[in-house]
Amino acid sequence: MSYFSELALQFIDGEWRGGSGSWDIVDFNPYNGEKLASITVATVEEVDLAYRAAERAQPEWGASNPYARRAVFERVLRIIEDREKELTETIIAECGGTHVKAGFELHLAKEFLREAIHLALRPEGRILPSPVDGKENRLYRLPVGVVGVISAFNFPFLLSLKSVAPALALGNAVVLKPHQNTPVCGGGLVAKIFEEAGLPAGLLNVVITDIAEIGDALIEHPTPKVLSFTGSDKVGRHVATVAASHFKRTVLELGGNSALVVLDDADLDYAVDAAVFSRFVHQGQVCMAANRVLVDRAIEREFTERFVAKVETLKVGDPGDPTTHIGPLINEGQAEAIAQLVDQTIAEGATALVRGRTEGSLMGPTVLSGVPEGSAILGQEVFGPVVTLIPFDGDDEAVRIANDTDYGLSGAVHTSDIERGVRFAQRVHTGMIHVNDSTVHDEPIVPFGGEKHSGLGRLNGESMIEDFTTTKWISIQHGRSQFPF
Repeated sequence: MSYFSELALQFIDGEWRGGSGSWDIVDFNPYNGEKLASITVATVEEVDLAYRAAERAQPEWGASNPYARRAVFERVLRIIEDREKELTETIIAECGGTHVKAGFELHLAKEFLREAIHLALRPEGRILPSPVDGKENRLYRLPVGVVGVISAFNFPFLLSLKSVAPALALGNAVVLKPHQNTPVCGGGLVAKIFEEAGLPAGLLNVVITDIAEIGDALIEHPTPKVLSFTGSDKVGRHVATVAASHFKRTVLELGGNSALVVLDDADLDYAVDAAVFSRFVHQGQVCMAANRVLVDRAIEREFTERFVAKVETLKVGDPGDPTTHIGPLINEGQAEAIAQLVDQTIAEGATALVRGRTEGSLMGPTVLSGVPEGSAILGQEVFGPVVTLIPFDGDDEAVRIANDTDYGLSGAVHTSDIERGVRFAQRVHTGMIHVNDSTVHDEPIVPFGGEKHSGLGRLNGESMIEDFTTTKWISIQHGRSQFPF
């Protein structure tokens, strides 16, 4: 893969350079263990260089004509369209994503770039009335300056672009730190495409490093005014705490423990299809994935039989094979931890209706039923191909079970009565929920984010203007004010 040898570098102030840390991040193919690249980590000094470069480049970019900024994103979009085959191969190799997953990621990336093209023109000022005679109040919408972006490994190209593109379109500069498991898809590839599209040097910088090397330098640095983080709630809590202590704003897109709920009047075949996709797309390594499938007891037996039958048809193996449904988890440690969690749950009394084998980073699908209330698996995000089936009696109990979690990101409810579904959805404490569909959805103009431990703020569309700009009040006194002394 030429991308790995070419982009296994830091990108600071328009230059590709090696890091100066004392150790390397090794980028492996999670399916076959092939070494893709070795990247010497960036140090605290290089993080500072990246932020200082962004700080120098941003004022001219922020003052530029938004139509000129928009042209860069049009070129980025054309580059992605022209190189879709190579990008697909890179995502499969570094992320272990199947062809379906890679296609889904690139489709959404293009949609979000189309939105960024329009976003450059959307910030609007306002003139507000004043109780003071002769006073004119102007509100200006301005870039925040520099944005720090920390992205996740599961959809690295998309998740980096989701924050990088809007921040740049709105006149900011960016320092991006991709996840160390996906430094090319989440970092180098993004920088290379923007570089080729003509983005001026210094506006997008990529530092490939780890907290073991730089500590909290990326968060504590005085330059960034906003930090956009995608990842676990544990790390997100730390990012928010440190950022708040330095008076920085955060946008946090964190984990989930979503429920897909099947009411007694649902189309069972369709609900089965939606539930299988919602749990097993990208091996379950999706924050919106349905960890829990709740089924009305009146249809539990029939639904379970159909669900298990479909799960047993899923092909596990090489993500490069277009017929594969479930590829590898991001690493063997993740697969081993989830297998141990399954063992623990079975020891507590659960039944494995399907028990997938774990071989290295490959893990077959597992379906659990009869999970005792209070089991650890019910209360946490499971980033792998494991699902729990939970029966309920009536809508009220289903709502209680769906809400019995610290998370509140996504969800779904299936019913033949649309308004019943909407009433149910309104009672579930999530940032997003879908009637008669999967739990896994993302659209460029719809606010994306969660409640409770699933995050702070929203991404996408108009929310990005709130996230990555600030409001400035300039008043003008026409005439003379009267002062008391």
